[in-house]
Amino acid sequence: MRKILIVGGGYAGFYTAKKLQKHLARGEAQVTVVDPLPYMTYQPFLPEVAAGSIEPRHAVVSHRRHLKKTTVITASVSKIDHAAKKVTVTPAVGDPWDVDYDTIVVTAGAITRTFPIPGLADEAIGLKNIEEAIAIRDRIADCFAKASNLPAGPERDRLLTFVVVGGGFAGIELFGELRSYASALLRHYKNLTIDDTHFHLVEAMGRIMPEVSLKTSHWVLKNLAQRAATVHLDTQLASAVNGKIELSTGESFESDTIMWTAGVMANPVMRNTDLPAEERGRLRVGADLRVISDAGVVPDAWGAGDVAAVPDLVPNQGVGGFTVPNAQHAVRQGKLLAKNLVADIRGEKPREYRHKNLGAVAGIGLYIGVFQSGPIALKGFLAWLAHRGYHGFAMPMWERKARVFGNWIINFLFRRDLVGIPARDTPRAAFETWAVRPKV
Repeated sequence: MRKILIVGGGYAGFYTAKKLQKHLARGEAQVTVVDPLPYMTYQPFLPEVAAGSIEPRHAVVSHRRHLKKTTVITASVSKIDHAAKKVTVTPAVGDPWDVDYDTIVVTAGAITRTFPIPGLADEAIGLKNIEEAIAIRDRIADCFAKASNLPAGPERDRLLTFVVVGGGFAGIELFGELRSYASALLRHYKNLTIDDTHFHLVEAMGRIMPEVSLKTSHWVLKNLAQRAATVHLDTQLASAVNGKIELSTGESFESDTIMWTAGVMANPVMRNTDLPAEERGRLRVGADLRVISDAGVVPDAWGAGDVAAVPDLVPNQGVGGFTVPNAQHAVRQGKLLAKNLVADIRGEKPREYRHKNLGAVAGIGLYIGVFQSGPIALKGFLAWLAHRGYHGFAMPMWERKARVFGNWIINFLFRRDLVGIPARDTPRAAFETWAVRPKV
């Protein structure tokens, strides 16, 4: 049997493995997925997880539960040696080891891209995984609890000042959802008002959400302003040392909650491989998702998703001639990649990836959303319904869809769960405080 090794179990990797299980005949190939996490995260739901609208576990999909015909290794791939057809697998505990393969599929995804801004690495948090979304929710709930015990002043202002850096889809969705979450929290803190909270979004460009029309983006800006949320355009974060925010415009304020959503970059495994990469560090692939070099197709190597530079064959789509790094493309590339792998095994010709963007849809708070498909734009409640409908059904596996929709129904009946559990970061603190120790 041919040994197929999939590096990464995110959208593209998960769907590649899932569809291989469906299309491969018995004995045709042995499939292995290597990923440091035991689950796939549905990232479009991270803003709603951070805002308490979705239970965190419902936004992830277990590899082992749903890839039953696939060997799952929960570890990182630290090196890809395609010349020798082996990868080095590094687990969280234990020594690294090598895994041989016949065909490799690189779907390792992307990580948060940052810049050497003073204080950023020490003070900020990203929004790329479920753990970060949970931490943001707990942090905001904790800030409100602490601030309610303080008189008006700099200390309370710092606790109730929330900063998001990055005005793309992820940043705007997080910003809008958290503004909605904070408004819901205020109903339970009678000594705090909306004027006591301060929401700032920092965007280096002169506009937000480049995926939608300028008119739609202006509507979003107006909506956020009406909800007491400030957007700083043509502005860069200059420093965040000790939580003191300094902007390129000269403005300055303090915050205990700084969230960074300003872009992604290819998984670091691409720095330790002999597979070809383009100037941004992404894997070079052709439209049929086979890895290519200057000499042509690299045998037995494939790639898809955010880690790969996939040519966009649809006119006037993509950025720089490549598909944009989003879930819509990664899922469809994963499905096509599985079919192309099966075709390759059976001596058939692989198909090229071609997908016309269905449009952009975003939720920016409870009952508020935007939808853009060509010249057609929806705003407000109908767009919010479109957002929930699209992503609810796009969530992999029916048992996960049911949990998500069930979560939304319960929230509609009883309102969202506002409880934060900040102590989960230090679960042993209570035990350690009162534990009896041996007398010295």
